[in-house]
Amino acid sequence: MAKRMTVKEKERVARILALLDKEYGTDYRCYLEHDSAWQLLIATMLSAQCTDARVNIVTKDLFVKYPSIEAFAKADREELEQDIRSTGFYRNKAKNIIACCQKLLLEFHGEVPSDLESLTSLAGVGRKTANVIRGNIFNEPSIVVDTHVKRISRKLGLTKEKDPEKIEYDLMHVLPKDHWILWNIHIITLGRTICTARSPQCETCFLKDECPAAK
Repeated sequence: MAKRMTVKEKERVARILALLDKEYGTDYRCYLEHDSAWQLLIATMLSAQCTDARVNIVTKDLFVKYPSIEAFAKADREELEQDIRSTGFYRNKAKNIIACCQKLLLEFHGEVPSDLESLTSLAGVGRKTANVIRGNIFNEPSIVVDTHVKRISRKLGLTKEKDPEKIEYDLMHVLPKDHWILWNIHIITLGRTICTARSPQCETCFLKDECPAAK
């Protein structure tokens, strides 16, 4: 939907956002437990192909064992692999976490950067992870395209794309900036409770009148 939006399209998006705000509120919240930017960065890297609930279980002990960026940078790779094994793809994740933390120390003085280019230069950090950090830590308007956002945004007719980056740009075009971060928060909640992938409850969904898929 890169074309100019019609008045009707704008009104429909506004109705969808109003319904989401009414149902879920407008408070920002992150489902990954963290106390700092670097903890959220690592937790988000671990969340690839893994549930937030599982990541939170793992990081509860992980951040005690490795209490700093320096500790992760010096971690034994095989030992770290076992520490994060239950999150899946643990070999690649361990390699990326160590390399990422080493670069944070060498090039960013041990601080997590805020700009997209610097974030995506880190090992294992793509646009999705970078936007999680930008939105939740630095309050930069960012759209995070995860599996829920991809699936439900397509069902709502806000994009026809399948590539996450193209979906991100489509959503940036149709959503007001003050709802970029909220979109991810709201749609994750909707995708986990009502609009599930396997059995969407269209008949009871509060968005059914605005959703082409429900009709």
